Amino acid sequence: MAINKEPIAKKCRTFGISPAVMGYGKKDTTKRTPGGNRRRKVSEYGTQLQEKQKVKFVYGILEKQFRKYFENASKMEDGTTGENMLRLLEMRLDNVVYRLGLAKTRRMARQIVVHGHIRVNGKKVDIPSYQTKVGDVITLRQRSAEMEMFKVLREGTTNVIPKWLSFDAANLKGTVNELPARDDIDLQVQESMIVEFYSR
Repeated sequence: MAINKEPIAKKCRTFGISPAVMGYGKKDTTKRTPGGNRRRKVSEYGTQLQEKQKVKFVYGILEKQFRKYFENASKMEDGTTGENMLRLLEMRLDNVVYRLGLAKTRRMARQIVVHGHIRVNGKKVDIPSYQTKVGDVITLRQRSAEMEMFKVLREGTTNVIPKWLSFDAANLKGTVNELPARDDIDLQVQESMIVEFYSR
């Protein structure tokens, strides 16, 4: 499995997004902005490319897999291709684990899934890209639930749980209640630009 080792703060500055979107706090930011005062005219292609790279960076996926998400989204009958693509990315198991507050970042969530800590409807799933469905129940392996990093979550998580999910802190159990709407996705991106990029 490919590992994304790009520096978070630097990439966030490049794409103009807050490190909070990646699950990082103020300590991970910096006031250094090399070249930040320079204004460069970006072509339409450059803007489309940047929007695509931004989404790939946030969700931590590579080009081949990202292209597959776009192709699957374009075949869906309901909704627009751009919104459907974001919806598919949000429904990835590693992202759901992050959104539920079981991990501080998506990178951490991916590691938690790969290490076998997560159960979906009572069954072990260790594939970060696994597509969750409405009604799926996300829990921790019984032994994992006793680990200190998870036990503290019983007191509540600092993550804001999106309305399409629910989290039972006492039992460390999350549920996918519905498909995420575009307004539920806090990523500031022009998904239509990505559609245009792949439609060239």
